Amino acid sequence: FDPNNNFYYLPGLAFSVPKEYKSLGNNAFSTKDGRYTESPAKATGNDQFTATPGINDWFETVKLNYGVDYQNGRKTYFDSIPNTWNKMRDILLYWAGKKVDGFRCDMAEMVPAEFWNWVIPQVKAINPDIIFVAEIYNPHEYRRYIDQGRFDYLYDKVQLYDTLRQLTTGQGSTNWIPGIQRSLAGINHHMVHFLENHDEQRIASRFFSGDPWKAVPGMVVSATIDKGPVMIYFGQEVGEPAAGPEGFGGDDGRTTMFDYWGVPEFQKWVNNKKYDGGGLSDEQKALRQFYGDILMFAKTNPAIGQGNYYDLTEFNTNQKNHSDRIVTYARESGEERLVIVASFSQKTEHVKIVLTPEVVGAFGLQAGTTYVGRDLLRSGADVGLSSGYALEVDVPAYHAMILKIKQ
Repeated sequence: FDPNNNFYYLPGLAFSVPKEYKSLGNNAFSTKDGRYTESPAKATGNDQFTATPGINDWFETVKLNYGVDYQNGRKTYFDSIPNTWNKMRDILLYWAGKKVDGFRCDMAEMVPAEFWNWVIPQVKAINPDIIFVAEIYNPHEYRRYIDQGRFDYLYDKVQLYDTLRQLTTGQGSTNWIPGIQRSLAGINHHMVHFLENHDEQRIASRFFSGDPWKAVPGMVVSATIDKGPVMIYFGQEVGEPAAGPEGFGGDDGRTTMFDYWGVPEFQKWVNNKKYDGGGLSDEQKALRQFYGDILMFAKTNPAIGQGNYYDLTEFNTNQKNHSDRIVTYARESGEERLVIVASFSQKTEHVKIVLTPEVVGAFGLQAGTTYVGRDLLRSGADVGLSSGYALEVDVPAYHAMILKIKQ
């Protein structure tokens, strides 16, 4: 180890490709010779300090040395800026100069927060509007990578995504969601919500739900639960199932990251480079319209973009007003008062939503005044608000409503 080395070397050892790996499978290629030479071997990207990583290690990556001695208690050498820091800064500045909108930083928590603290302000000096998104799987590190690391946004994978996935597949409880929101108090607006990305299985795949419409409640929650951004993955909006084996990636319900491959349902929208959706079915067009509607709503509605969040799930499930397959919460910004209900139930459920005194006060509701909740999402239906500040509605399976409270 040397803090100014760019890599971690294993002196005297030659790198060995995992025996299970078959380069290009059975396909012939002019440069394919079955050999790869690296001596001395370098540590892999997933911290394997061995010359013989396994097939499930990141054997095709090399770990960069940011001045941390991993084999000696992770001692840090940051007093003098490590060589790798300067080189990585120059790479980021190069792309910032090309006017890219932002950087999605893979496994950002494997890079010291001190580096991000040092480099992100330098990049933003070139373009103040550029954004940095961190993939981080350890919630205990969230605040450090926001406050010290200066990231704009973090993936909300191991909390909200994992919970929504379980709910979509008939597991878990909606009572987990309020606890997640409390744990993120003060940083909710930094969290990127999603139901699909390149690492995860497609909603429509047989490995997830097998039905793209079952994404509706999870997508509504992802888009409306707080002020942070929401992300969709290309093809999600037309129900891409990632069906079949895709080379090295295999048949795993994901759109492969390893192979040159097509995305068949998305290609129907591309429609021979007309990009007009001409190849989509009516069902796919309706699904794409839903995604467009919820994304535009989340972007333009002030209660979502700037408003306060109030949980209603815990109170109403405790009172047996609705089951723990239903999630309910309120969003409010001035005159924009919303009650959101999303059902992960496999059947239509009668849902009673009693507004808590906190929500009644935040909404400025007056006793003796008649109010209704109008669904802004799909149905346009009006739901009356009782004198006890309760809404009652039958919610179909895997359905959601966004009720705007008005006189």
